[in-house]
Amino acid sequence: MARELAVAVAVLLVGCGTALAQQVPDPNFDAKVAKPAYTEKRPKVLFDEGHFNVHTSGGGYKTFVDLITSDGYAVTPIAKRFDAKVLEGMDILVIANARGAPMPSEKAAFTDEECAAVKQWVEGGGALLLITDHYPMGHAAAGLGKAFGVDMSKGAAIDAAHAAPGFGSPSVLLFSRENQLLADHAITRGRDRSEKIDKVVTFTGQSLKGPEGSVALLKLADSAVDRLTAENGRQVSAAGRCQGLAMKFGMGRVVVMGEAGQLSAQLVGPQRRPMGMNFPGCDNKQWALNVVHWLSGLMD
Repeated sequence: MARELAVAVAVLLVGCGTALAQQVPDPNFDAKVAKPAYTEKRPKVLFDEGHFNVHTSGGGYKTFVDLITSDGYAVTPIAKRFDAKVLEGMDILVIANARGAPMPSEKAAFTDEECAAVKQWVEGGGALLLITDHYPMGHAAAGLGKAFGVDMSKGAAIDAAHAAPGFGSPSVLLFSRENQLLADHAITRGRDRSEKIDKVVTFTGQSLKGPEGSVALLKLADSAVDRLTAENGRQVSAAGRCQGLAMKFGMGRVVVMGEAGQLSAQLVGPQRRPMGMNFPGCDNKQWALNVVHWLSGLMD
């Protein structure tokens, strides 16, 4: 295990070209929403902090929480295991990079009972935003993903042919209408022209494969590969897979992301390079809002 984790660190440092451990929320990011989606009845968002989460509401995902709060959502952090009582009365559950242990490991983050409780809650009308990332986050969330028919590669997706300009890494990927890797969906269309998404950038994540009926929002090109850290860096094709998907499930809705940085706004490394919604030239801020809008039923 120690050797595998050492390989993982090396892969990530090479893949991202910077020390990703040096991530801090961008204090200058504008998280205000000029015209909030909700001004009266505020959808209740439960933010998971009970599974050794890398990102918390006051840490790496503070900017995301500030953004959706400004948009009218009521966010409540929760440090408990999931069951029917915890989920009762909530509209959206957000899980960002849950882990099965405080240190990097391949241990599952969620018990079978928790997975069953979340699945039943979504089937009854709840909405889940499950955010994962590169190794070992896929191992941690694989069980919950499987409950909804989502397969996680558990590695890191790389595609030099579709790398985002300005970051210098084959694992920082551009999904756009121009390169045809951004799907046409209510989330990418928005409620009007001002909310239309043209470009989304992700920052070193794993690939996903959704079940029949799901929509691959962030489609990986045939040139993409998964680097499987747990298998000594073996590379396999990621063709036909994605880094973000959406689906209706029973009476509820699910969005799964294979990369977490896209919905944050952080400064990375000694050069304090922007990563996430603050990355120049991308629509990630509106992307985050559109995702939550779709989950709360503002868009079909």
